[in-house]
Amino acid sequence: MSSPARVWFITGASTGFGRSVTELALKSGDVVVATLRKPEMLADLVAKYPPTQLLVLPLDVTRPSEISAAFSKALEAFGRIDIVFNNAGYYVVAEAEGLSEENARGMFEVMFWGAANVTKEAIRCFRDINKPHGGRLLQVSSRRAWGPAPGSVHYAAAKAALECLTEGYVAELDPHWNIKITLIEPGLFRTAATNCIIEPVHPSYQDPSLPTMKYRSLYPGVERLFTGDPDKLALAMLKLVGLEDPPLHLPLHKVALEGAREKAEILLRAANDFASWSDDIYVDE
Repeated sequence: MSSPARVWFITGASTGFGRSVTELALKSGDVVVATLRKPEMLADLVAKYPPTQLLVLPLDVTRPSEISAAFSKALEAFGRIDIVFNNAGYYVVAEAEGLSEENARGMFEVMFWGAANVTKEAIRCFRDINKPHGGRLLQVSSRRAWGPAPGSVHYAAAKAALECLTEGYVAELDPHWNIKITLIEPGLFRTAATNCIIEPVHPSYQDPSLPTMKYRSLYPGVERLFTGDPDKLALAMLKLVGLEDPPLHLPLHKVALEGAREKAEILLRAANDFASWSDDIYVDE
């Protein structure tokens, strides 16, 4: 007897990882609730798959009421949600000092607060709606959460905040709820993130030798450096949700692996080299 189809809830399904995971989940026979700001971008999939397998919903994750409404419609249609792929995001290149308030706050609204509100709905659904309860939450973070690149500091900060929030959820959840969470930490994948917003150079950072100017010089044409295939990441996601004991952190791409090891080494070195500083730092009783 074949296993019942799993129900996916995917944010940011228009392009990149979201689109790739949507397509592969559908091909594998699963059910997908694909959410995005412009539903017409999935018209080809709507024409190919029946409404019993694909539900496309408009969703701007910066609007909590739309998140709640999308989850309600998904549950009304399919009765449960097994996997949430929390993926919506965008990318801005600018000096940290010069990034516009609109985009600085905008990235946090999408990639932290939007992701946080999707997380909250996912947990509620897995615990209170699903029978039996349980589910998988896949949080799309970034290797940059461990160390930002010059020119993308606020993007990295939003992802780092999401990582901390996610680890906090993992620490708080009751194991009996059977909710399993993984932070997906991709490296250089060829997605729509390469078609990012580029803000004007801050006047104080125009020296070509500065790190942010070197980073800016990669655009346009930066996609040549992005060697990861989003469709192959989607294959990894389907493999991941089949694991009984999935990892909390999943770096994908050689640069992500290098970044994880480098961050671990930096922290370990600091702990070892300055351990004696903590020898006499406690309250004298």
